[in-house]
Amino acid sequence: MQENELVNRLKNGDEEAFRIIFNDNQKKVINACYRLVNDIDTAEDLTQEVFIKVYSSISQFRGESQLSTWIYRIAITKSLDHLRAQKRKKRMAFLKYLSGDEEHHIDIEAPKDQQPDALIDNSERMKALNDAMNKLPENQRVAFSLSKYDELSSKEIAEVLSTSISAVESLIHRAKKNLEKKLYNFYKKQMN
Repeated sequence: MQENELVNRLKNGDEEAFRIIFNDNQKKVINACYRLVNDIDTAEDLTQEVFIKVYSSISQFRGESQLSTWIYRIAITKSLDHLRAQKRKKRMAFLKYLSGDEEHHIDIEAPKDQQPDALIDNSERMKALNDAMNKLPENQRVAFSLSKYDELSSKEIAEVLSTSISAVESLIHRAKKNLEKKLYNFYKKQMN
């Protein structure tokens, strides 16, 4: 079935069209969310939110890009919104702690070091990579993840991020350089 036909059927409330779109994109969305939030439960929750948004906002899809690109954009936005909300919560908890309004304990969630759809052979190397990725600026991390893990082209990433192809290429290049710097010491220790 062609994408245009699926979109038109979904715009008319066809649940089978939604099921097809969901099945075709679910794994990609959960992996994209997971790479940003580093928590499988949160990634699954965000994936549900993404597809609720797809269903409720399909009338806003204008067909200027592929449907999967539009869905990625929603997934990235939902994930980044979640991260920003988490940062605000942590800041507020810390401020309450400093002001004495809150008990003297702050919950900080431990990162998960495992991809949801594959077992990682070397957890130390994966943890080092995840830690380094999490320290990248947000726009570099997103561009790099979409390029390397989701194998989107620079053009597709530019559409997802609403930026130019040259900006995407620059973000990916800077992300690689930053990761190289961050991982140098880790691998140097591994050699000794």
